[in-house]
Amino acid sequence: MANQPALGTRPGIPFFRHLRAWPATVFIIAGLVVLPVLSVFYLALFPTDNIWRHLYNTVLFRYIETTLLLLAGVGLLSFTIGVTTAWLVTLCRFPGRRVFEWALLLPFAVPAYVIAFIYTDMLEFAGPLQGALRDLFGWQTRRDYWFPEIRSLGGAIVLMSLVLFPYIYLMARAAFMEQGSNVLAASRTLGCTPWQSFYRVSLPLARPAIAVGLALTLMETLNDFGTVDYFAIRTLSLGVYDTWLNMGNLGGAAQIASMMLVFVVVLVTLERIGRARQRHFGQGKPNQDSALYTLTGLKAWLAFLACALPLVLGFAVPAFQLASYALGNFSAYWTEDFVAISWNSLFLASAAALVTVVIGTLLAYGRRLHPNRSVRLFVSLSKLGYAMPGTVLAIGVLIPLAAFDNSIDAFLRARFNVSSGLLLSGTVFALIFAYSVRFLAVAAGAVESSLDKVTPSMDKAARSLGMNSLETLRRVHLPLIRPGLLTGALVVFVDTMKELPATLMLRPFNFDTLATYVYQYASDEQIEVAAMGALMIVLVGLLPVIMLSRSIKGGRKAAPVLPVAEQG
Repeated sequence: MANQPALGTRPGIPFFRHLRAWPATVFIIAGLVVLPVLSVFYLALFPTDNIWRHLYNTVLFRYIETTLLLLAGVGLLSFTIGVTTAWLVTLCRFPGRRVFEWALLLPFAVPAYVIAFIYTDMLEFAGPLQGALRDLFGWQTRRDYWFPEIRSLGGAIVLMSLVLFPYIYLMARAAFMEQGSNVLAASRTLGCTPWQSFYRVSLPLARPAIAVGLALTLMETLNDFGTVDYFAIRTLSLGVYDTWLNMGNLGGAAQIASMMLVFVVVLVTLERIGRARQRHFGQGKPNQDSALYTLTGLKAWLAFLACALPLVLGFAVPAFQLASYALGNFSAYWTEDFVAISWNSLFLASAAALVTVVIGTLLAYGRRLHPNRSVRLFVSLSKLGYAMPGTVLAIGVLIPLAAFDNSIDAFLRARFNVSSGLLLSGTVFALIFAYSVRFLAVAAGAVESSLDKVTPSMDKAARSLGMNSLETLRRVHLPLIRPGLLTGALVVFVDTMKELPATLMLRPFNFDTLATYVYQYASDEQIEVAAMGALMIVLVGLLPVIMLSRSIKGGRKAAPVLPVAEQG
């Protein structure tokens, strides 16, 4: 056994033995993913036109303060909704519990900017709700009554929490399901009430999983652009967009983007601290119906209301409103331009899904063949893009691609007096590259999860039959991990369909996707026109929700591909 070649090599083939192609592939991929991050910091340190002092003296601290308030508000409200509903549907018995188990995932399908457009149209001064109140009570002007302002920081916190709490709900529910029946029985024996059992036993045991969900919720909040732009909330994400496109200063935008990366590092660090002492204990059999707390009377209806309210507000209301707008005048909105825009989104999402799954497979397989420290480190670095907000990623992608285009153009002009124009930047390639960097971790996580379940004896058997690593991957592993490949591809496809900030900044001229289509018309107060595109995004987003729901129904540990928190 000592003289047998390592996995991924083949006797007599120097290429695999000396060049070690798989680790080299991992290093190259990680380098491409890290390149946008390094580009942002480089331009921030060496801008063409340095406006750092101006930003520092005028808007920077306002951006930071507003971002912190938004993160704190969304984090607290999402935590409250997610943990409360997860505990109720997992450890309590009340009317509607079986439906809420899977239905509370439905808000996952609604992008934050879509729910912002819908509720603004419903709740603003000229909207149907306030109009009905004025007709009912005889009010004439805004000064005759008080109504909460939807386009505000508080409004953004509530609306974003309604569609982001499922991150925490899903992780908390998975953790509560793993807590054995004997744990609850022991707490009851010691005289704990249901509340005391939740606060003293269930919640501390679920803390690591909740930390993962909370970190993802906050990162999605930091990444949001459509909601904060529509509500005119001056966050760091909006600051990057304004400084780059409105002020025409890419260096200043990179400097603000570097501040966002600092936020990301802090969030990831806090998440890891939150689960620093994570351990896996055998806690007996999973919770069964006999171990549930039975709620009756007022408590049962309060539990029903606590689960129904976020579901109705986060999914049912916006879905119904979108359907009524879109289907009410279907022929007027289903035009040739809309079909072309839909095909643009489908093409980009399909391309991103294919690229990320292929690259994710190479990363996961390289890590399997060479599980040494350096390969594992570079695989982790290749997942860094998921933590990058879209506005930051757009700048990081544009800088190296523009430098490449300018270098090629300068060379051709000097040698042949010919201009090459934009080869990469400002093209569909830039979008696909950005999507691949951002969502690579999702695909790689799904493939790794499936590949880890394949016993190493399969590799040894294939090697004994004379197969090299590529043949083993193609003929043995790919058929076995096909479900993981499809899961990763589907999640990337849906995420790409919803992605707005990077698409808005990197798309070619006169090239729209469903996300930019919805954003543009909704920003112009034409929500009825935008409804068709928004409805399609929501319907596509239901696909991973259905998968997660089936996973929960099957009693397995249901969790999305969460690359921010690598287990181990």
